Amino acid sequence: MPLQAEERIFHKVEAKVKKAIFEYGLIEDGDRILIGLSGGKDSLALVELLGRRSKIFSPRFSLVVAHIIMRNIPYRSDLEYLKSFTDRYDIPFIVHETSFDASTDNRKSPCFLCSWTRRKAMFDLAKQYNCNKIALGHHQDDLIQTMLMNLIHQGAFGTMPPRLKMDKFDMEIIRPLCLVEEKELITIAEWQKYRKQIKNCPYESGSSRSEMKDIIAKMEEINPLARYSLWGSMSNIQTTYLPKKRK
Repeated sequence: MPLQAEERIFHKVEAKVKKAIFEYGLIEDGDRILIGLSGGKDSLALVELLGRRSKIFSPRFSLVVAHIIMRNIPYRSDLEYLKSFTDRYDIPFIVHETSFDASTDNRKSPCFLCSWTRRKAMFDLAKQYNCNKIALGHHQDDLIQTMLMNLIHQGAFGTMPPRLKMDKFDMEIIRPLCLVEEKELITIAEWQKYRKQIKNCPYESGSSRSEMKDIIAKMEEINPLARYSLWGSMSNIQTTYLPKKRK
């Protein structure tokens, strides 16, 4: 019986995750990985893909899932649904509450402060549950958008790498979906009928990611393969042809 189009995409995404794991050395034997589960399609897909992958012999690793509740953000996820999702793969599910004060640092956006507070909580939970890595659900579009935001706003060429060693916390952050396109995750979410979590964040409009999406769409009008060129540029930096200041 031929596979459905959605099922073919799911297997294609599984192959991309496998490629990322081995190409970037994301997961090794004996790893215990904490997955950050927000409740959105990306993190739900990450739980499903790593949950399935953990049943395969090589590499051998274990998982823990954590959901962070930010008390001062007016939305709540369906915790019962999230737990039932992790139960499919016998993964322990942790719920942790925290908060941040946007008035404490006017130099940083509320989105940055919220993200950092969540990340700090993830580091603490990873240590508490003996995890040596934290897996986040950032996909290829996220990484390309971040690169463009850094170029435009910071004047720096960089992004969220697939694997990042955090020496301060003695922890690694990994992004197993780094080769997966957002449109593929949308297809999976619709096919698997992921339940959407209602989100009402008062700070969300302050993010420039939507503008980056528009910029990439304009680039793809010029070159339909622009996203792949942008991705490839991050590992094809021709330093000889860049300006260099005299020492």
